[in-house]
Amino acid sequence: MADMPALLATWEQKFRPHPDGAELPAHHDHCLGCGPDNPHGHRLQARRQGDGVAASHAFDERHVGAPGIVHGGAVATVIDDLYGFLLYLVGTPAVTRQLTVDYLAPALIGATYHLEASVTGREGRKLFVAATLTAPDGRSVATSTAVFVTVGVDHFGRRGVPSLDA
Repeated sequence: MADMPALLATWEQKFRPHPDGAELPAHHDHCLGCGPDNPHGHRLQARRQGDGVAASHAFDERHVGAPGIVHGGAVATVIDDLYGFLLYLVGTPAVTRQLTVDYLAPALIGATYHLEASVTGREGRKLFVAATLTAPDGRSVATSTAVFVTVGVDHFGRRGVPSLDA
């Protein structure tokens, strides 16, 4: 992974206003969710959609749980990463405090799913967010809610376990 100063230097391009419909930049090149250089990653590409974000994604054989079915952890990874793109619209970095995923139906390997996420509320440093994963036939496959906690840039340069008190 790139060194921390080089990564932080790219944030000015990310945490700024993005026009509606704009493709949003990857969090970093090796991000498990969206990094183009991570051989195990999902390479999620998100775009701004009004006050939220959206993406289309097809899971492949690297993401299999039961035969033909996407591993639940892979679904959660993609949803959590989609939430990360919302932070560009909010204008500040944050970290996941709590992530809940309701699996409503199996996600299938090879099908292309539509994802949408939005901020539903804010209380101090806490951001409340929600997302849906929709199958090609329009059925909701998963829904999610999460709480993120905004942090300063220095949070990412620390070693050890940071405090998430909020």
